[in-house]
Amino acid sequence: MTDDLLARHRAVLPSWMPLYYAEPIELVSGSGRRVTDAQGRTYLDFFGGVLTNMIGYDIPEIREAVQRQLATGLVHTSTLYLIRQQVELAEKIVRHSGIPDARVFFTNSGTEANEAALLAATNHRRSHQILAVRNSYHGRTYATMGVTGNRGWSASALNPLQVAWLHSGERLRGLLSRLDPAERLDAAVEDLREVLATQTAGDVACLIAEPVQGVGGFVHGPDGLLAAWQKVLDEHGILLISDEVQTGWGRTGEHFWGYQAHGVTPDLLTFAKGIGNGFALAGVVGRAEVMESVPAISFSTFGGNPLATAAGNAVLDYLLDHDLQANAARVGAILVDGLRAAVADLDCVAEVRGKGLMLGVEFVHPGTVEPDPALTTRVFEACRAGGLLVGKGGLYGNVLRMGPPLTLTEDEAREGLAILVDAVRSCADGGVAA
Repeated sequence: MTDDLLARHRAVLPSWMPLYYAEPIELVSGSGRRVTDAQGRTYLDFFGGVLTNMIGYDIPEIREAVQRQLATGLVHTSTLYLIRQQVELAEKIVRHSGIPDARVFFTNSGTEANEAALLAATNHRRSHQILAVRNSYHGRTYATMGVTGNRGWSASALNPLQVAWLHSGERLRGLLSRLDPAERLDAAVEDLREVLATQTAGDVACLIAEPVQGVGGFVHGPDGLLAAWQKVLDEHGILLISDEVQTGWGRTGEHFWGYQAHGVTPDLLTFAKGIGNGFALAGVVGRAEVMESVPAISFSTFGGNPLATAAGNAVLDYLLDHDLQANAARVGAILVDGLRAAVADLDCVAEVRGKGLMLGVEFVHPGTVEPDPALTTRVFEACRAGGLLVGKGGLYGNVLRMGPPLTLTEDEAREGLAILVDAVRSCADGGVAA
């Protein structure tokens, strides 16, 4: 690495900030769905800065919107002043949220968005009792770590909230995986009722759930799970928060929001990542009655600033004008169908799963469901050697995660698929990444 950037990184940044790859790379430029490293090697990017570069790289419409805002000389004013770009973006998000009479509060990250949602819900219900889902991830701050059901990301056992945990809908492991698919919804409802009766004082504030668990390895329960839960929640007045940080904006292909696969309307919805296409932009949208429950003055210094919301407006306009949800469904099908067919004979691949351009491949020791993170790492490295960037995740670190930009073309999908299949098959046959 030029000028020993890796050594400099290790000298000044904490060790708990991991770097991808045995030989970490520095990305210095990008165009479309491709990025180039400091050594001049170009890669097809199937991870998009952890699903954040949703439209891709160097998109003229977004670049020009940001340049127009920069030309005014105003990057920040604070929310103590009217911000036209913020109001316009909030209007669009309210229109597309599916939540009636909604309000939007902008933040910088998905973590902050979930904190804001928890703040509103706990104030509305006057309770700090929370329902969360096992294998979930909701952020890296104090409260969001407390509702994260993945030990690898829960850096503190201390928690300002009282949390009770529900079974996820994972199909490979856990109690619900032993049941026939038709029985899992009823079992999930029974689990919720038992948790409410045994682990809470009754006045629970909310359930926070990801329609598809991102860091958890793109695991998701059966469609309708949130609706089955919501019937019970409504009996107790418990709010529903849909964490759409990774599933929102049409990424699943079949719907604009992940929650829509379940036939519910959440009380609060959090968003982040893709809406800024790399600019720090996130927030929570929710019913006015709930959002107005915060009893004190609050604002976000940088959240919804003029520069970020200029980008956000351009991103959302581009996404809608080019119907990228439909593209995610079409191109995602090429990937998932092609991958399933190509690895069907490999018993080290437990599951190829996903919706739209949100795909996971889970690796296990042959003939078992025992996770094989070592094989996953070999495939991960082999993809990079072949010119493809993917992600890793899952509770046991044994899932390849892919969340390409929603602008991915069919030719690029087939190109990436070929690299991926070659990496999986070569490593499954005992090969070692170059």
